[in-house]
Amino acid sequence: MKNKIMLLSLIFATSLTANIKKGKEIYDTYCANCHSVKMTGGMGKDLNIVSYTRTKEDIAAYVEAPGKMFRKFGYSANAMPRLPLSQEEIKDVADFIDSLQPFKKWMVKKR
Repeated sequence: MKNKIMLLSLIFATSLTANIKKGKEIYDTYCANCHSVKMTGGMGKDLNIVSYTRTKEDIAAYVEAPGKMFRKFGYSANAMPRLPLSQEEIKDVADFIDSLQPFKKWMVKKR
């Protein structure tokens, strides 16, 4: 039983790593022109900040339909185009963005 759990954990970790790698490739192709990941500037928000403040599901929803989501995210306007990505590619890029910041805003201990 313990070996099965370890094997499943390894398969999951390997799969997630592959998703992050694919997501990085999608970021390089579609997102890097506007969004930085190293606080180097750009027209759009730095994705480290997005990773810190948003869930992976929120990120995927925004990538899928930015014109519908910008108000929910607190933006007064939307400059992000809808990208020609499949559902799998959206999930992969959301996995990549989520991986940028291991600590999340909701992890901060409330006093």
